[in-house]
Amino acid sequence: MGSDVTEKLEKILTTNGNIRKILERAPELRMPNCYLAAGCISQTVWNTLHGFSSDFGIKDYDLVYYDPSDISYEGEDSYIREGKRLFADVPAVIEIKNQARVHLWFEQKFGFKIPPYQSVEDAISSWSTTATCVGVRRINNKFEVFAPYGLDSVFEMTVKPVQSLFTQKMYENKVNRWMNLWPKLKVMPWAGQ
Repeated sequence: MGSDVTEKLEKILTTNGNIRKILERAPELRMPNCYLAAGCISQTVWNTLHGFSSDFGIKDYDLVYYDPSDISYEGEDSYIREGKRLFADVPAVIEIKNQARVHLWFEQKFGFKIPPYQSVEDAISSWSTTATCVGVRRINNKFEVFAPYGLDSVFEMTVKPVQSLFTQKMYENKVNRWMNLWPKLKVMPWAGQ
């Protein structure tokens, strides 16, 4: 991934005040290996490319980290409570999740088991679409991007399934919601991937 694309992404993301505040303050939480990730990243780009407000249609902002030394609900909840305080003035839903404990609740929520993730990058790499498998963060004021499938899907507004853990129904539900909000998206079918 070239520095031009990374700089372009950073420039677009700074137009979203919620993302700007989250990236500035997230290091204060001291969550291990933390990224702001998933839909809020790609959707901010899509909003820019559609000419919409930068925060249009964004359901939530996923702040993910990885701490296998504490996979308790209480450990995650302490970050969630601190996040509510830290981001009290951010007019958005901020979801804080320890990716080391996702396998503990995934089956109850989605109906099937998954193996434990080995890292936060492992988790991000398995999400439902190539456009949402993106995480960003600031470390020592340097903008970093983790995008295992690159950023082409994000900037080309192409939605392609990642069939590692998600089902066709989960993918299609997500795509249907998104098409109502961002009509210029190009959606790749589930079959044949």
